[in-house]
Amino acid sequence: MPVITAGNCLQSPLPFVIQADKPEALTAIGADARQTAATALASAGGVLFRGFGVPTPLEFKKFAASFGLPLASYEFGSTPRSKVFAGVYSSTEYPAHQSIALHNEQSYTRQWPSLIWFHCIKPSMTGGETPIADSRLVYQRVPAELRDEFARRELLYVRNYSVALDLPWQRVFNTDQRAQVESYCAANGIEWEWKADDELRTRQRCQAVLQHPVSGEWVWFNQAHLFHESANDATVRANLLQAVGYDNLPRNVCFGDGSPIADEKLDAIRAVYQCTAVAFPWQAGDVLMLDNLLVAHGRNPFSGERKVIVAMA
Repeated sequence: MPVITAGNCLQSPLPFVIQADKPEALTAIGADARQTAATALASAGGVLFRGFGVPTPLEFKKFAASFGLPLASYEFGSTPRSKVFAGVYSSTEYPAHQSIALHNEQSYTRQWPSLIWFHCIKPSMTGGETPIADSRLVYQRVPAELRDEFARRELLYVRNYSVALDLPWQRVFNTDQRAQVESYCAANGIEWEWKADDELRTRQRCQAVLQHPVSGEWVWFNQAHLFHESANDATVRANLLQAVGYDNLPRNVCFGDGSPIADEKLDAIRAVYQCTAVAFPWQAGDVLMLDNLLVAHGRNPFSGERKVIVAMA
């Protein structure tokens, strides 16, 4: 077994780092290292395993599955991913020049993964970090009046699925059967409306903040700053509104009663994420494990080939 050193070697409480002195198999880590990881995950919210051997995506899957929770399929997704095999997916496939804002995975729904793992197979030439932020700290730093308003009023996410402007509903729901879509929506408290040309609109009222089910700590847990129309470049936003109108924007969010959210409120939230973000350069073989409620993640722009895969439970 390798000698393992643990600590916060990235000069931040997040992530906690468990490092091996030689690249032995990550799946072979002992009980002591697992207990260290579990303790660190509960406190810091994220653990980086570095210096271990992860020779194949299958080994990554075995490691993620070894924590005892069934690996999830990517149901009701909001971004394009490719399936590597059951339980393992590519990271979000946005163009390399774009940033992906910090967010908690699937916090725009009422069901979400509790754990998420990222495995860096190949780091990019420049950039491409996966910035992370403590969702407890985000909650604390969102201005109190704004935080209380979001918590009280909740959020209503509106999505219009389209081949032309966003993901088609067949890809989001992993089926081409309307009945299966309707069954999923009914089971998950999602309103649905079939539109012309076989397109679909959904609405779902969701939380803005949560208490962690184990620690009871409050976390900021939503994707309002990603879904809101102000997340688009000003020109793109104007063109979309002119082309399809407010009700048919590919995605948008308002308060739970349908009232609009002012741009400046989302800007204040984005500023909090920006000042709480932590980033580190990926190394080949790294595995980052996050408590999805405690820690948000994103992606920085990059150049060169980058390959990061994901598992969720």
